[in-house]
Amino acid sequence: MKALVYTANEEMTYRDEPDPDPQPGDALIAIESVGICGSDMHAYLGHDERRVPPLILGHEAVGTVLEGSKAGRRVVLNPLITCGVCNECLGGRQNLCAERDLIGMYRAGAFAEKIAIPERNLIPVPDGMPSAHAALTEPGATGLHAILLAERVLSRPLSESRALVLGAGSVGLLTALLLRDKGVDEVVVAETNPLRRELVSQHCDFELLDPLQQQPQEMGFDCVFDAVGGEATRAQAIVSTRSGGVIVHIGLMDNRGSMDVRAMTLREITFIGTYTYTPVDLRATLAKLNSGALGGLGWLEQRPLEAGAEAFAELLQGRCAAPKVVLGIDS
Repeated sequence: MKALVYTANEEMTYRDEPDPDPQPGDALIAIESVGICGSDMHAYLGHDERRVPPLILGHEAVGTVLEGSKAGRRVVLNPLITCGVCNECLGGRQNLCAERDLIGMYRAGAFAEKIAIPERNLIPVPDGMPSAHAALTEPGATGLHAILLAERVLSRPLSESRALVLGAGSVGLLTALLLRDKGVDEVVVAETNPLRRELVSQHCDFELLDPLQQQPQEMGFDCVFDAVGGEATRAQAIVSTRSGGVIVHIGLMDNRGSMDVRAMTLREITFIGTYTYTPVDLRATLAKLNSGALGGLGWLEQRPLEAGAEAFAELLQGRCAAPKVVLGIDS
């Protein structure tokens, strides 16, 4: 089969790879669409010691089942593979399973024509839903999971809150769209890439600002979602959060610097780290995307898998406006 392989730092190679070897309980999937995630970019830069080249990356995937009990069905892949029997799994927090694995990390991912994955990780795609739209399920579920965690600790209903989202990549933008769907009228999105700000402004009606030129209001937000996860955005989140507010840390750009814990303590700011999603988060997000509740999704960009190396390079250089690039595979 053909695959897009991470072969060295800042190097993606489109080449022949062996077909997957499904194990008992696995399904064989023909990939239709797969998104480029920020974590894929992190690996591409050599910043993730868990992803060792050569490796097929990619985990935001949609395809058709070739072999298995659901043969012929179009499905979204839940890329998070867990044990299913620990307390976290049985308690509905599969994302915290100590034995968790992720396609495109230690095992082959979905930047390929085919992939093998446990059948329990398949979610049926609604009839007629475009595969590129369904490929937004994984990043959208990441945002939904973050919002649900914030809702548990906010002192007032989320719909009464003023929210700031740092970063307008797909996770940040989908978080903003999900907040709006939940009734949050005041959503501000901060994004440094001018190309991305311009594209998002054409498709969404959020207040957009460049934090390099205009700082978000100091102590102006009940909840701040950091979809970047960098030293600068963590500092900005603390400055922008109201007393008694909530910061939800989604991104994993770096682990540098320190945090103003004194300010967080004196202002009773709740800081929540959030990792991925549960299977129910994925199902709920797929339904939202299919219903049109999150808008027309015209801000995503589709390219063929064989053009993936160029897409990675453009994303690295800031020359790609799209919050999400989805790679398609012709069947």
